[in-house]
Amino acid sequence: MKATIERATLLKGLSHVQSVVERRNTIPILSNVLIEASDASIRLMATDLDLQIDETVPAAIDQPGSTTVSAHTLFDIARKLPEGAQVELSAAEGKLQITAGRYSSSLPTLPRDDFPVIAEGDLPTTFELPAETLKQIIDSTRFAISTEETRYYLNGIFLHVSDDDQPVLKAAATDGHRLARVTVPRPDGAEQMPDVIVPRKCVAELRKLLDEVDGSVGVSLSGSKIRFDLGQAILTSKLIDGTFPDYTRVIPTGNDKLLKIDPRAFMQGVDRVSTIATEKTRAVKMALDRDKITLSVTSPENGAAAEEVPGEYTALPFEIGFNSRYLLDILGQIEGDTVEVHLADASAPTLIRENEKSPALYVLMPMRV
Repeated sequence: MKATIERATLLKGLSHVQSVVERRNTIPILSNVLIEASDASIRLMATDLDLQIDETVPAAIDQPGSTTVSAHTLFDIARKLPEGAQVELSAAEGKLQITAGRYSSSLPTLPRDDFPVIAEGDLPTTFELPAETLKQIIDSTRFAISTEETRYYLNGIFLHVSDDDQPVLKAAATDGHRLARVTVPRPDGAEQMPDVIVPRKCVAELRKLLDEVDGSVGVSLSGSKIRFDLGQAILTSKLIDGTFPDYTRVIPTGNDKLLKIDPRAFMQGVDRVSTIATEKTRAVKMALDRDKITLSVTSPENGAAAEEVPGEYTALPFEIGFNSRYLLDILGQIEGDTVEVHLADASAPTLIRENEKSPALYVLMPMRV
């Protein structure tokens, strides 16, 4: 194999694929990136056996061929080469020779035939989603994905279709303390889509790649695998094999106390008073009175803080506590000038949304304070 590629092109492709590669591997080939040169392009591929990224970048090919080499080492070399450099890659006799101007290095390689590829099998459901819609789905829900490995079925975003007033695609994530759900129109082709849970790592890699996609993304899936076609890059992932809980049961419908408040002022107030909250508690107390909300935090080690925030509230006065970080995560997703907080009592789940027409809604469990 012998190919010449511009440093910026190589670096961009490697930055996408190397982030899939785990830093520690018991199987040496999983530390490597597959490089395949043919037809005026280089294909770069990396996998951790659950997630695979496959990207094609333009290059001048002198001699077609393929090899595998340490993904992180090659990425670090490309990162440190001078801008505008032409990088020559040539593989022979178990080595990859890298030359750029006066720089040259030689890296050990492993045979291409040993490189594992995720077998996709049949992916019967296929549809397209605008890149902006996919970004909205991810940004509105990913912060609520659970990191608890024991409840592995919560370690991703749950996607399912449903027929509400019109056909929709819903995405939900929860860690048991908070729930985030976003609803978008169902894309053509998704009618018979199975319920799937897309793993956290796949979500993170997909979100990075979406920043470079303008149009639509092709989505193909079965009950066990999903593939995202992003033009130059294709991301394939195994799905989480588990059953997502019936989250609709925790979405409150009868919360009769309504607070309307500016999300920025609310967020800044919570952020300021929670500065003294300890890592362990993070609890912020909200005392609601007519058109006046008092936020307060009391910490045995750090003292106390309070702030009044204006808002529209006409129901009976009461107090409720929340985890400040969870509240800030949710408020950070609200783009409008007003957020609706639907409350019941100090121990019942609270519903938060921009308004009844907004695609995203959030549920937050209160804390004892």
